[in-house]
Amino acid sequence: MAKPRSSALRLFRTLQPSVCASCRAGPPAQRLRQFSSTVPGFAAQTPSENAFDSLMGNVGANFQRRPGTFDSHSSLIPGQSQEDYRNLAKQEWEEEERHHLHVYSTKHNTHITLTNPKRDALISVSCGNIGFRKAGRSTYDAAYQLAAFVFSRIQDKGLLPQINKLEIVYRNFGQGREAVTKALLGNEGRRIRPLVDRLSDSTRLKFGGVRSKKPRRLG
Repeated sequence: MAKPRSSALRLFRTLQPSVCASCRAGPPAQRLRQFSSTVPGFAAQTPSENAFDSLMGNVGANFQRRPGTFDSHSSLIPGQSQEDYRNLAKQEWEEEERHHLHVYSTKHNTHITLTNPKRDALISVSCGNIGFRKAGRSTYDAAYQLAAFVFSRIQDKGLLPQINKLEIVYRNFGQGREAVTKALLGNEGRRIRPLVDRLSDSTRLKFGGVRSKKPRRLG
């Protein structure tokens, strides 16, 4: 009668065909890892300090910036040299020399300020400075006359030859916004209009902050 085989022996017999013949017949150093799937040649190798030093030396050589062989901007912009990249950055980000005409129009008044390229104020007036009082400062006609006064003041002070480029900066949406635009497009702004090369809007956008004042109710 045959002896019953143990479960451990049966498990070993089932795993034995998966082990390669070179591992079963190899030296003891390889037979220690006979159940591993690692290639025997790689399992016997151990990293040395010299190999690690050579690897780090290669990495350092790749990141070393040598003139004529490696360009820090070549990977960012293919086909562009470092000088071309600098010229592109200068054109995109550096602000040109231009004057600014700020038009701040609220529901109660209109303010116009002319500044030089360094943002120093040259002319700064509002509807109250030209004779309008109280509710009259918020009207369309007051803003139109204010724009005409500023345009004539620029010519009288001799600032027109100094202005090469002019940027109109609007803020808020009062009646003076449209009035200044009409004056600029009309006969009053015929000398200022050719100098304008940019229009921008700097209206403040509420983002969070304190609670707004409740709306006024009439009647």
